[in-house]
Amino acid sequence: MPGPHDPYVRVRGAREHNLKGVDVDIPRDVLVVFTGVSGSGKSSLAFGTIYAEAQRRYFESVAPYARRLIHQVGAPKVAEITGLPPAVSLEQRRATPTSRSSVGTVTHLSNSLRMLFSRAGDYPPGAERLDSDAFSPNTAAGACPECHGLGLVHRTSEASLVPDPSLSVREGAVAAWPGAWQGKNLRDILDALGYDVDRPWRELSAEQREWILFTDEQPVVTVHPVRDADRIQRPYQGTYMSARRYVMKTFADTKSPALRAKAERFLESAPCPACGGSRLRPEALAVTFAGRTIAELAALPLAELAALPPGTSPTARVLTEDLASRIGPVLELGLGYLSLDRATPTLSAGELQRLRLATQLRSGLFGVVYVLDEPSAGLHPADTEALLTVLDRLKAAGNSVFVVEHHLEVMRGADWLVDVGPLAGEHGGRVLHSGPVAELAGAAESATARHLFGRSPAPDRRVRSPRGLVRVGPVTRHNLRGVTAEFPLGVFTAVTGVSGSGKSTLIGEIGEDLPGVGRLVSVDQRPIGRTPRSNLATYTGLFDVVRKVFAATDGARERGFGAGRFSFNVAGGRCETCQGEGFVSVELLFLPSTYTPCPECGGARYHPRTLEVTYRGHTIAQVLDLTVEAAAEFFADVPAAARTLGTLLDVGLGYLRLGQPATELSGGEAQRIKLAGELRHGRRGHTLYVLDEPTAGLHPADVEVLMRQMHGLVDAGHTVVVVEHDMTVVAGADWVIDLGPGGGDAGGRIVAVGPPAEVARAAGSVSGPYLARAIGG
Repeated sequence: MPGPHDPYVRVRGAREHNLKGVDVDIPRDVLVVFTGVSGSGKSSLAFGTIYAEAQRRYFESVAPYARRLIHQVGAPKVAEITGLPPAVSLEQRRATPTSRSSVGTVTHLSNSLRMLFSRAGDYPPGAERLDSDAFSPNTAAGACPECHGLGLVHRTSEASLVPDPSLSVREGAVAAWPGAWQGKNLRDILDALGYDVDRPWRELSAEQREWILFTDEQPVVTVHPVRDADRIQRPYQGTYMSARRYVMKTFADTKSPALRAKAERFLESAPCPACGGSRLRPEALAVTFAGRTIAELAALPLAELAALPPGTSPTARVLTEDLASRIGPVLELGLGYLSLDRATPTLSAGELQRLRLATQLRSGLFGVVYVLDEPSAGLHPADTEALLTVLDRLKAAGNSVFVVEHHLEVMRGADWLVDVGPLAGEHGGRVLHSGPVAELAGAAESATARHLFGRSPAPDRRVRSPRGLVRVGPVTRHNLRGVTAEFPLGVFTAVTGVSGSGKSTLIGEIGEDLPGVGRLVSVDQRPIGRTPRSNLATYTGLFDVVRKVFAATDGARERGFGAGRFSFNVAGGRCETCQGEGFVSVELLFLPSTYTPCPECGGARYHPRTLEVTYRGHTIAQVLDLTVEAAAEFFADVPAAARTLGTLLDVGLGYLRLGQPATELSGGEAQRIKLAGELRHGRRGHTLYVLDEPTAGLHPADVEVLMRQMHGLVDAGHTVVVVEHDMTVVAGADWVIDLGPGGGDAGGRIVAVGPPAEVARAAGSVSGPYLARAIGG
């Protein structure tokens, strides 16, 4: 029996997701890396079991009322865990970005800067001291009253409302007006008001054009509609609304995303004239520190902000020192080029991940388990070195650092390695090795060992010759300043550079309108759906095929069931108790609401009568529970299903379940599902594929599978352009475009261009030395 100070976290009988009764002992106060192929069960062990249990125990000690306010992950399926300290989770999530979220809000550094201005700022003579909230554009006390703290105002102009002035009003010159009857109504009212609706717009007087588009008047007139031969049209009272008023009202009030998007097309954004885009009210902008307003300091790179002079008062000295010490960890992680006012949506996933990590580093906690989800995803090898330094600092402060990771350098830097596998889904879920890194070499079944100890030779690939060029630029956007790039056609091109160097911005400029592109397919990591009702089967179109297969069975025909009956989104087919969700929310008075499988369908999502119909002994619910791999066998003789399932297997997604909700998929998985959808069509003719970090979150063994597909596309006559940090992928490319040398203002230039061997030798390239190492083996 372990003593009270057992130095190990001991897990017994873990059965979360695909774990097969796992028993494992993991040392505390060290850097532990959990690894294994995608879908092997490593996240189920680290997050689904260890972190979930630590959180559950913490909630046991929290007052019942307070528990309602905190999101809980539920009790994991595990027999026992001993020696478990409190845990902090840093998952690789990207919260829904808003225009109000910035580097300052993510890191909480904005709070420190606001406090500095509130307590130690230089106020105009006679001005009242302001609370720190008055320096925030996200509060009523601080936001500019004109733009409500957004820094932009949306306006209409004649050019945006009337794109073609050669048309008459009757022909639709006022493009911003609605279509169908409502638009005809407004044109008829104008006619009744005495305006010439048949004269070309440009021939109307300036006063008439101004009134039609911008008046705030809403006159009511009697309209005598033009009589159609087949219907009686009676006169009616019509109210006029100008084009600007209609667009602004629709943009502000509509609940329809489509109508809002249409209205937005006729709006032009401009910096707010009242605050100059600073988002703050005049009282806050009148206060300065070191001769600058808070908006000016928030626009500085963090490296410059950290060097702010301390001021004269003791309060100012304390607050500037606090600000500098909080910025320190951000600089250490190589993010000194970011400014506090940089909007979160413009950050890469790697930048966002490191900002969160820097915030944790400053918290000064010790004795806890940090559980991190692939912190190196989206990081250049140079940034990964900085990351390892930070992880070592967390460990040195007296913490245990548990990291789910695929990056070989992070594995080599670990004190202890837990390798889960051997394969994905039901073929995984076992711990193949738990011990020092060097001892993994003896694990015969381990795919990780094969790559970590160099037993997987890189395939010899002849460098292909380009068939032409696509010229992009000059691009001036974000940190790119007049950059022009040439992408060769018919080859595999890798775009490299440190995080924030401008890679995604550059490839985002490749458009179908450029000479030589032809058909363009851009595959990003955005989710394939935002609700649990969207899943792998629905997105790929496989669900339609499966429903038709069930509708064609004798059981369905006898009951009169069509294909629609087999959807969990349709009344009749779905379980009405849970509305096809599979679970119900149970209110527990002053305890938090909890979700439990639906008592009626047991989580199957379907009406009992729908589940009476089977195909080869499986109900529709059981089919959705199959993995892609199992389904490929099950539907081997259904060509439409076999083709889709085959392409999902080709991109390494055999472990996913057909009914896996879109909300449970990682960005990398979503990207590969989209890619499989493209591959399924087997396009003829040239296509240019653009992928942003397709190997993010992939084990080296899965990278091999994906790269076979990518190179297969090029061999079939297509062009592939990838943004990539994995130097083994870059080493196998035909052409490399390296950006840098740094991130932010220190980047945004093309540093080197050419075949991998040439870029590996380029002076001034941060990627060069790492690429040379990958080429050398």
